[in-house]
Parts: sequence; structure tokens; C-alpha cells
Amino acid sequence: MPPHQEVGGAKDYGKVKRAKPDLRGPDMEWRYAFLSKHAERQAAVPSDEEEGFRYFFRTSRSTFDYICSIVRDDLTWRLPSGLIRIDGRLLSVEKQVAIAMRRLASGDSQVSVGAAFGVGPSTVSQVTWRFIESMEGRAQHHLAWPDQETMDDIKANFEVVSGLPNCCGAIDATHILMTLPAVESSENWRDHAGNYSMILQGIFDHEMRFIDICTGWPGGMTVSQLLEFSGFYKFCEAGERLDGPSQVSREGAQIREFIVGDMCYPLLPWLMTPYEGESLAVPMVDFNARQKAARMLGTRALARLKGSWRILNKVMWRPDKHKLPSIILVCCLLHNIMIDRQDQLLPSLELPAHHDTGYNEVIFQKENPIGKVMREVTTEYLPWM
Repeated sequence: MPPHQEVGGAKDYGKVKRAKPDLRGPDMEWRYAFLSKHAERQAAVPSDEEEGFRYFFRTSRSTFDYICSIVRDDLTWRLPSGLIRIDGRLLSVEKQVAIAMRRLASGDSQVSVGAAFGVGPSTVSQVTWRFIESMEGRAQHHLAWPDQETMDDIKANFEVVSGLPNCCGAIDATHILMTLPAVESSENWRDHAGNYSMILQGIFDHEMRFIDICTGWPGGMTVSQLLEFSGFYKFCEAGERLDGPSQVSREGAQIREFIVGDMCYPLLPWLMTPYEGESLAVPMVDFNARQKAARMLGTRALARLKGSWRILNKVMWRPDKHKLPSIILVCCLLHNIMIDRQDQLLPSLELPAHHDTGYNEVIFQKENPIGKVMREVTTEYLPWM
């Protein structure tokens, strides 16, 4: 069974260790050297220094410093001997974070990223993995399933966006492409588009923030199969998620909490998919339009994720499939941190196309009878909004 990551709850990772090297002061030297070197080579780099920093590292400087504060204790503890510059000085935490974030943001090779910072590819590899391990352990409070008070706020905002009552989120999935050796075991990872890939499933709130993820599973699975393998599905089926207060329609029918997804997903009591067909009644057309307004937040979120952290939008060369889920998770955490700190992705970095270019929608026909009733009740409710 492939490794996989599921996140939707905060964890406490305990106290930090003692006796660390003194690398706690901010290091500004690398910033000026990197920005001045690369601004001259790339015409697309904004002339404003702050905007140029966001171009290369995706976040504002204040958010970058916040990320440094999360990983500082780990990145100053038991530094490998390889993290020493040619002049004999240790790499600062700021420069380590910059190397790792540039690798994730650009998706460039370790050789290319190393040359940009004056370090070797092995150093880029070590630094990036240490950063990922630290973020995975210390930043997961930025990706947690909402408590009921927060969920009530999410539902209220989805109702403003789409008019759907009791909508708690949008679900979507994307493929992370990779090359694999041509051996029999690789075929499980070949998806319906003929690529080797790993799937990422996300549940998103109204601000396009991840509130749950599932990844690590091979691209040979469909997104509906991934849903059924996920912990999120098991929680919902057991009544442990999307189990908040129902909303009552004008006729007294109960509208339970639900999320929305496209026709790749089954219609379930807690997952509303669009009506299918060309000659739909007006209320059904209205429901589909509202459902799409909510659902597209998930699609846009994945496009923003891959636009920000281009390592997920490029074809990875024979990645370690045990480590790749952690890389994906940390990119999702960084995506959420940007939202939490109100950082905006520069328009020039947004993806020009869909986050899953080349993939066609695979319609899933399964319709749960209770799910059909729930969708009908919700549809009948809408004209009274």
C-alpha cells in the first residue's frame, strides 16, 4: 500500500530541544545578493524590492520571517556538516528557508537552485528535506478541520457566495505528475491520461483554504476511489464530520451539512453533485449554477496551489514516493499560511490554464437514494432564499 497523508486536525509536537548553535539573528545578506543577481536576468521580476521578493519566494517578507520562526529550532539543531559555506560559516536559518522555499516555488532542479544560492545540489537536497520535516511537524495547526463556530462562519460565507444553505466546503482533486522507471510496479501509478502521477484530494473553505487533504495514493485510482479510501469519507459515513446542525426548509425538511463536488464524485447525503442532462427543469439549472459557484472555489484553490508551488505543477523526476506526500502536504501548509496571513499571489504567477490540464472529467454515476432526496430538498429550498 502506498504511503499517504491525511490532515484535518491540530497536533501538539511538544517542546523544542536545547543547546542549539547561535543562528537566531536575521540574515539579510543573502536576500540582497539573490534579488540583485536574478532581477537583472528575468524581465518578469517586479522592480519593487518587496514585490520581487514575493515573485521568487511567493510570500511577503513578514510571512517569510514567520515561517522562519516556525522551523528555526529544528534548523539550528544538529546541523549536518554539509550545511557549511565555502568560507567555513554555517548557513543561516533564513538562507536555509530561502533555499527550500525557492526549490518548492520554482520546481527548478537542485543544481539550478544551488547555483542561485552558491551551494551544491546535495546541500539543496538536505536543506529542503529538513525544512519539509520541520514544517510537517510544527505547522499542521494551519490545516485543521474547523470547529463548529468556525464551520458556522464558513457556511454563512458559502451561502453568500452561492446561495446554498448549510454548504461546508468544496472538494476537488489534482494529479502530481512524475517519471518512473518502466517496471511492472510502476503501472499502478499510471492514470487515465497515460501519465504517472500521485493524486491530491482537498476539501476547501470559502477562502480557498485547505481544511482536509488526502494524498499519497497512485494515479491509477479515480478521484471517486480516492474519496472512498480517505479518512474524510470514513468520518462522514460514521457521522463524525458534517454532523452539525441541520437547516430547516420552508416545508420543514431537514437540510444537513454537506460539501459540493463535480460529476467525478458520487451523489451522497453529505456530498452534492450537479444534476446531469440537457433538458433540466429551471430549479435544477438554478441549483447547478449555485453548486458550481461554490465548487469552483476548490478548483481555483488547486490552481493557486500549483501556481504558487510550481514543484507540484512540473513533472518530478523519479521522486521518492515515500517522501512525496510530505512535500505535497508542506506545499498545502504554505498555501494556507499565505491565506491566514493575507498574502496574495502575484497575478503574473497564476496558472494560465486549469490545474489538471490534459485530464478529462470522468463522470461517476453512483447516486445514493438519500443523497438524491437531499439534493431535491435543497433545490426546492432555493427559490425561497
